[in-house]
Amino acid sequence: MGMFKKRVKVSNSKKPELCFEEEFWIDTGALYSFVPEDYLERIGAEPSATRNLVLADGRQETRLFGFCDFQIEGLEGNIPCPVVFAPKGSLFLIGATALENFGVEVDPIHKKLKPILAVIGGFLGSS
Repeated sequence: MGMFKKRVKVSNSKKPELCFEEEFWIDTGALYSFVPEDYLERIGAEPSATRNLVLADGRQETRLFGFCDFQIEGLEGNIPCPVVFAPKGSLFLIGATALENFGVEVDPIHKKLKPILAVIGGFLGSS
């Protein structure tokens, strides 16, 4: 699969003026977005829980977990997304939940994000 990056503005959901911009790798193999904890601390993002994770190399870790608003280059909206407080020096990754929140899928050939239609519910109720 072709890998590519997108510029993302990450902001504190409660104080949007606290923010940073960085290049993020698109990672469809990751459930959550990964943001180095020192960047999240700088914008005052607070963890709301912990998550047990399996990393790409097979190691298991428990990391802090929270939410920030994302603005992804080329996409509309400033949308809350779940984030894992990654160790300092980690890569910036956009995970599958953020992509779903924005309603996009990855086109690895053309290295872009494409809008998709959201499916709501499994059946239609009628009366």
